Amino acid sequence: MNLQAICHIPKSNYAYPYKENELHIRLRTAKDDVDQVEIIHGIKYDWKNNERHVMKKILTDEFYDYYQYNIICEDSRIGYYFGLTKGEKKLYYTELGFADKFNDDFAYCYFFQYPYINKVDVHKEPSWVQEAIFYQIFVERFFNGDVKNSPPDLTPWDADPDPKSFYGGDLKGIIDKLDYLKDLGINGIYLTPIFQSPSNHKYDTVNYFEIDNYFGDKEVFGELVQRAHDRGIRIVLDAVFNHCSNLFEPFLDAVEKGRESKYWEWFFIEDYPVKMDPPNYKTFGHVAYMPKLNTANPELKEYLLSAIRYWTTEYNIDGWRLDVSDEIDHLFWRDFRRVVKEINEEAVIIGENWHNALPWLMGDQFDSVMNYQVTKLSQDFFARSEISARSFEKGLSSLLIRYPDQVNEAMLNLLDSHDTERFLYTCQGRKEKLKNAAAFLFGYIGMPCTYYGTEIGMTGNYDPGCRKGFDWNQEHWDMELYQYYKKLISIRKKEKALQYGDITFLSTDSLFVMKREYNKECIYILINQREDVADYNLPKSSFEYNYVKELLSESEWKLEQGTLRIQIPAFTAFYIKLAEK
Repeated sequence: MNLQAICHIPKSNYAYPYKENELHIRLRTAKDDVDQVEIIHGIKYDWKNNERHVMKKILTDEFYDYYQYNIICEDSRIGYYFGLTKGEKKLYYTELGFADKFNDDFAYCYFFQYPYINKVDVHKEPSWVQEAIFYQIFVERFFNGDVKNSPPDLTPWDADPDPKSFYGGDLKGIIDKLDYLKDLGINGIYLTPIFQSPSNHKYDTVNYFEIDNYFGDKEVFGELVQRAHDRGIRIVLDAVFNHCSNLFEPFLDAVEKGRESKYWEWFFIEDYPVKMDPPNYKTFGHVAYMPKLNTANPELKEYLLSAIRYWTTEYNIDGWRLDVSDEIDHLFWRDFRRVVKEINEEAVIIGENWHNALPWLMGDQFDSVMNYQVTKLSQDFFARSEISARSFEKGLSSLLIRYPDQVNEAMLNLLDSHDTERFLYTCQGRKEKLKNAAAFLFGYIGMPCTYYGTEIGMTGNYDPGCRKGFDWNQEHWDMELYQYYKKLISIRKKEKALQYGDITFLSTDSLFVMKREYNKECIYILINQREDVADYNLPKSSFEYNYVKELLSESEWKLEQGTLRIQIPAFTAFYIKLAEK
């Protein structure tokens, strides 16, 4: 055995409480290197009654296999170690390393342990996330519902944008289009920032307690939340706490008064006088008009958290997306979570972390992050055809093993956003590639999120091209694509296997295959990304079934015996449902 490849880390993504009485244990080995992995576990103070179970291989990536066993705990003080078998060779893996033999009489000195599952340490996600289907709206470009609050010198709605264009989209426009969103089938809206700001994107906040005048006012926002809730749609707001606008009053005060300003420590200013070209203060990126905030400052922290208390309490919103969240200190986010969850335990907290976010996702900070790693894999596989189905599968496996199961269930999965080129643009206009990517998105574990207009065929390169005005002229829509999105959303909302099911990858050289299984229902997502027909023999399921239906076309078969051979046309996706009937 390749001992160097074997890995287990207690109290990490390899050992974590899924519930107060359920502990998930994982082990990594080299790929195809062991025949069987067992876990020996028991109550650490009653070890003589320990149990031995075979662990399930759950994922495989380029170099490793990953095994998991879920311990249902009558007593949450757990000790455990591993037994690995390869041919005639048997090894035990404990906290002290590897051994050919193991004396259980001295197990307490050697086993790994999860000392105690404290209720407050369990990473509890909002109860609704596995049924969530999100829609991201860039507010300024969705719909102009109230021309009275429009900015002067509006850009024509159908014109291409530049970085400083204003089109007049507002909160009343979203209210006017809630029935469109309800009919599409989504049940969650993520809004880009809505607070007072001089820009069209509003990521440079001037006042954290006021709605931007061009978007409306608090009364209109309250109406939006209420009307959305009436339709079963949740509202998630965007919080920008890494930086602010250079027109933020505390920053202007610091610029004017220097070190005598009571706000001087709210920022990272190197010297006085304050200069903007080049800036002698820390900023977001290298953007002078976005000075970085010092969230470790107690007064600033309380100011920002009071804004969160206000909007979460007064308007009953359903969560927060956190801009540039990986550049803010962890202590701030721990306090942020405490404030939000004390007001509404069911509010979701979604970070904008583009890379491995495990340190933020262990239950004390975020519930989820925007899954840009899935975005990148989807671009490579579906849009650019640069990787194979098996490579795509291995990439997904590497992502899934990064996080506890409850985090994967809450990840915000997206193909495109206001910070990427539109997916259809990446596909060079090939709609069939976008359709396949969408079929994957709505079949995958986590919360699928559609960027406004992707469902009707909007295209565009990176910012500002990805931020065009939504084209409300249905004659310009790709109606086939729109109906396909509606179908996918409808299936996702109906099928519990897609919401709650375990995930297994079974890809071939020519076909991406993903199985979701839940309560004696099973759905195979088969996606052919090639120019020719792909064949697939549906394997025997873990339960007896006699009902097979392709959900996208609604074709049905009744099985008498044996397996089912399926032919998938070029650039086509099938959702094959197996069930008892």
